[in-house]
Amino acid sequence: MAAAGTLLDMKIEWKGDGIEEVGIDTRTGRTVVRVDPRYFRPTEVETLLGDATKARQKLGWTAEVAFPELVAEMVESDLDLAKRDALVAKEGYKVYNHHE
Repeated sequence: MAAAGTLLDMKIEWKGDGIEEVGIDTRTGRTVVRVDPRYFRPTEVETLLGDATKARQKLGWTAEVAFPELVAEMVESDLDLAKRDALVAKEGYKVYNHHE
């Protein structure tokens, strides 16, 4: 979230623990991240880590996009969708609620 927040000119500060943890943009005071138990996996794990060593060694795989670039692409795509939805809503049409 910090990488995406930085691209959006936000400074995220985390408060609380567990299900009560929230991410607050310290520049505006707005809560921008909140835990929603509806999206928990049936058997939630604490940490998910990937290791591409085997793919590099056995398949010769290399990443084509670095993490910061990936985050920037995702933020840009989400912003484009948000702008589109704002325009559609402004013109009086129904917009899918991405924030259930």
